Amino acid sequence: MSKILVTAAALAVLLPTSAVAADDHVLARPDSLKWSAGPPSLPRGAQIAIVSGDPSKEGLYVLRLKVPAGFKVPPHMHPQDENVTVISGTFNIAMGDKFDDSKGPQLKAGSFAKAPKGMAHYAWFPEETSIQIHGLGPAGITYVNPADDPRKQ
Repeated sequence: MSKILVTAAALAVLLPTSAVAADDHVLARPDSLKWSAGPPSLPRGAQIAIVSGDPSKEGLYVLRLKVPAGFKVPPHMHPQDENVTVISGTFNIAMGDKFDDSKGPQLKAGSFAKAPKGMAHYAWFPEETSIQIHGLGPAGITYVNPADDPRKQ
């Protein structure tokens, strides 16, 4: 009898969760993404597509960035962990508050990088590249050197 009660209790807890999760089901095909100019917080040339959620609000978000060859993001930090998956091209990332493109690994399609919240890091892209970023919002970016912030230029 106790096994039946435990099973019933587990189902009572799990079934509502799966029903809620079904409401958030998202499918995204590359040809269905809506691309627009990147946010003003990034250097010009980036394009963005929101895959799921809203990075400006609390909760999980997923977005894609497309950048041209030679694109650079100066040293900066985020208020939450930043999780990056390389979709195509080459993504270079290094930790620190001074840009030095001799440091950091070169990540190709299929690679993943995580920059913990508050850790200064920077990125550069030697070729046209698409990355997917996911995390918990609200997302934000603070440049180590305020003069590097495109919103202030």
